[in-house]
Amino acid sequence: MIRVLIADDHQMFIDGLKSLLERESGIEITGSANNGTQALECIEAQKPDVVLLDINMPEMNGINTTALIRKKYPAVKVLILTMYKTKGFINGLTRTGAAGYILKNTSHSELMEAIRTVAAGGTFFSKEVAETLSDKKPRFEVHSDASLSKREIEIIREIAKGLTTKQIAEKLFISYYTIETHRKNILSKLQLTNTAEVILYASQSGLLD
Repeated sequence: MIRVLIADDHQMFIDGLKSLLERESGIEITGSANNGTQALECIEAQKPDVVLLDINMPEMNGINTTALIRKKYPAVKVLILTMYKTKGFINGLTRTGAAGYILKNTSHSELMEAIRTVAAGGTFFSKEVAETLSDKKPRFEVHSDASLSKREIEIIREIAKGLTTKQIAEKLFISYYTIETHRKNILSKLQLTNTAEVILYASQSGLLD
């Protein structure tokens, strides 16, 4: 029996996926979570074998959640299930410890193959993800000409480590509101929309090297 936890910020998607998986023999849904923080709590309480994890979630995104799962629960396999198929996200999450990466438009048979493969200790990339990895064209535009200050670059690096605004403020001895202002300016300058994209920017622009 493969015990599966679903983590996604859209309850309707969770409900649909539960309905689909509950009809499969050998699969048990242990529960669901709407963000990374809840996912970690559920893992502690329910001990799933596989976590189906979205990337863009509130409170804690899938990238930071994956890193913490691999650190605290190394036996749990993370299977990313998302709409993002940029090469930077795929490479970043597999380096972080995700065992598989599939898209939300995947077929039923491919989803089941992915779950069973990662549960058995293997790795799995859906067909579209594998094609993205083999494509040499960049899938995410990095605005390298943005005039980032030294402080903004420093904050980007701390964000990429998974630190919260409060933790960054304490580490850099700056007020919480100053860090929040820097974060807003970073998003504006880089034409990004969320923390996950900031982490991807940091990875692709060489700021983490």
